[in-house]
This record gives sequence, structure tokens and C-alpha cells, in this order.
Amino acid sequence: MDDVKQLVTDIKNGNIKPIYLLMGEEPYYIDKISEFIEETILTEEERGFNQMILYGRDVAVEDIVSNAKRFPMMAERQVVIVKEAQDLSRTFDKLDEYAKNPQPSTVLVLCYKYKTVDKRKAVYKAIKKSGVVFESKKLYDNQVPDWIKRVLSPKGYTITPKASQLLVEFLGTDLGKINNELEKLQIVLPQNTQITPEHIEENIGISKDYNNFELRKAIGARDSVKAFKIVQYFADNPKDNPMVVTVALLFNFFSQLLQLHGMKDRNPRSVSSALRVNPYFVNEYLDAARNFPMRKVSQVVALLREFDVKSKGVNSNAVPQGDLLKELLVKILN
Repeated sequence: MDDVKQLVTDIKNGNIKPIYLLMGEEPYYIDKISEFIEETILTEEERGFNQMILYGRDVAVEDIVSNAKRFPMMAERQVVIVKEAQDLSRTFDKLDEYAKNPQPSTVLVLCYKYKTVDKRKAVYKAIKKSGVVFESKKLYDNQVPDWIKRVLSPKGYTITPKASQLLVEFLGTDLGKINNELEKLQIVLPQNTQITPEHIEENIGISKDYNNFELRKAIGARDSVKAFKIVQYFADNPKDNPMVVTVALLFNFFSQLLQLHGMKDRNPRSVSSALRVNPYFVNEYLDAARNFPMRKVSQVVALLREFDVKSKGVNSNAVPQGDLLKELLVKILN
């Protein structure tokens, strides 16, 4: 995020480069930066003649170079944005010659999503030398709650750790999807609101009581009544709660418990850092470690591997996923 801020600040200060290669697995920042360039570098009057949006699947590299070499009309610069530039991956190397000697009055933006250009290639080195290369990396699950806080803070909102966790668990690490849901919440909630799981349930439709996060907590506390209620809800709503996701989350949880059992220092700060979990949830992990001795945790990890395969249809004899999940829960809690 700091790289993004620096890039935006440079453009605002007039330090504009002739080529921007925006690449990487996380499309959110690629879209945001290209939108910023689209709306900022030229005035509204200049855009009509001097701003062009091309799509990688519809053009050849030669077309991009030809457009980039044009001179601006009644403006200091022209902007050429190539969206979905990854569709040009087979011929992308042909940009090498242009990148070595780019048109100073053109701002060429290459949006290369979901993958990266090989850093050993001449075209990458040429772009890095004459322009800017920004790599947008996927965030890990444990990094997303901090990202949510940083996005909400300038807009006058805060969020509880549990609410952040709910969003991450339901939407994964797709920042675009999470941002869309946050924008919906900002429309319906007044500024200075602390977003809670109740707000998320009411406005987004994610159940605050029946989700993987609450299931993990119930299993860790050995609360079998609550755990079976949640699993029954999952069985009744399989589309919203696929078993493969539940098993993956539980596998991650018990792997962390295994790591926790191997730690000598059980100080909350040390545990939070080692397990990469929010300090708010550390006690939940410490309680679960007390409820599940190391031997049992090892057995559960092996069990989860077995049920991961079954959840994908191997050796399960077409057993409904809800029944598989109930069987798994019985074996974990016994």
C-alpha cells in the first residue's frame, strides 16, 4: 500500500513517467492506479483527443506502439491505457524496442493482471529503466484485516476484529470484492460508525452466528451443541458454505494449534506474531490448545487431510457433504 501511495504522490507532484507496467496477482491496485491515471493526468477537455483505452485481446503490440508514438493534440501529454495486457503475453516482448526509447509526451499504462512479466526479460528491464514497474501482490489472510482498517480509516469508519474476520472468511483475499462490500456499508452507515458483525449480517447477508469463524471457535472451546447447530446450518445451505472451504479453514486452525504446542513462549504478543493472528483472537487459540492436547491435534490434522479428499468426491460414495461434515465433527470432538 505504501508503494501505491508513493506512486500516486509522484504523479500528483508532476513526476510522471512515460511507461507504467502494473502487474501482479491482485487486480485491485492495478485497477485503482490505472483509474487514477485516467482521471488525473489530463484535464477533461484534453481527454477527448489525447486519451485512449485499448484492450489486450483486441490489439497487437504494433498498434500500441503506433498509438504511443503519436504526438498529443493541444496538450502537453497523451495517455494510452492498455487494459488486460496479459492477453498479449506471447508478443509482449515486442514492446522492448519502444520501452528503450519511449515517446516523452506519452504516458503508456500497461495493466498486466493475474500474472507477472518475467523479470529476466529485456522488455521488463527496459520498462524498469525508463518507467515504473508496480507489482501488485496478493495479501495473505492475516494481512487483510489491517488493509480493511487502512481503507476505512480515512473515510471516518472503524471495524471490529470479528467483523473484519467475517469479511475475510466469506470473501477471501479478493480486495475488489471486499472493497465493494465496504462501499455498500459506507452508503447505509453514518460516518464515525464502528462496523460490527451485526451490520455485516443486516447489510451484506453474511450470517454472524453460522459461519466458519464461529464453527472454529465452537470446536476450539469444545462446545459441541453450538458446533452441531452450525454444521446443520451448513448442511441446509451448502451453496453458501462449501465443505472444501470449511475443511481448509479447520486445517489451517489445527496446524496453528500444532505450532502453538511447540512454542515455549506463550506470551500473547509472541503467539500473535508466530501464528500471524490478530491479538484479539489469541485467547481463543490458547483455550483451544488446552482443550486439544498435541497428540489429539496431530490426529485431527490427519483426519482433516482425509476429509479434504472426501469433500472433493474421492472415496465418499456420493455421501452428502452435510453428512460428511457431521461425521468429521464427531471424530474431532471425540
